Amino acid sequence: MSQQEYGYAIELYMDPALENQVLKAWNALARRQISTHLIDMESRPHITLFSFPSSSSSSLDPSKFDSILETFASKQDPLPLSFSAIGSLSGDSNLLFLSPTPTLSLLHLHSHLSDALRKEGIDVPADYSVDNWIPHCSVAKHVPKARMAEGFSVLRDLKLPVTGYAVDIALVEFSPVRELFSFVLGTSAGS
Repeated sequence: MSQQEYGYAIELYMDPALENQVLKAWNALARRQISTHLIDMESRPHITLFSFPSSSSSSLDPSKFDSILETFASKQDPLPLSFSAIGSLSGDSNLLFLSPTPTLSLLHLHSHLSDALRKEGIDVPADYSVDNWIPHCSVAKHVPKARMAEGFSVLRDLKLPVTGYAVDIALVEFSPVRELFSFVLGTSAGS
């Protein structure tokens, strides 16, 4: 059993049809008993824009993100997404993911939010800096090394690309995942 993770994350949520495609991958991996971690931690399909683990978030005030994200979301349009590849991050989490095509609009969204956070005095963790961020949508976490190949095989059965839109941005606390607040992209503040 892996150790519990705690902290905050800024997540980009997708439209219901695209979210359902990601949930199909989660469920296929769970049926094969490869990983149920994301389901167990009550996560929702997303692209993590920034993660602030407990070691770096002890001094973070979650309410500070409210106005930053509301203002930011009001200036963004829903963002086209196309999950076109599968990938893996090794290390402690043994993560399998769907990779969105890294469009200029996705990279700009991340970069502009990074600038907005820094302007408010929030330090962006190194793994999520503009030059290091790997856009991805997790589909399995803490996959046993001996099952990684099988996990890839299950994901290869998905009919990629799957496309849709990023429609909301949220601040969540983890683990388990609890959404603190979210904002629809393109919604003017106060509307």
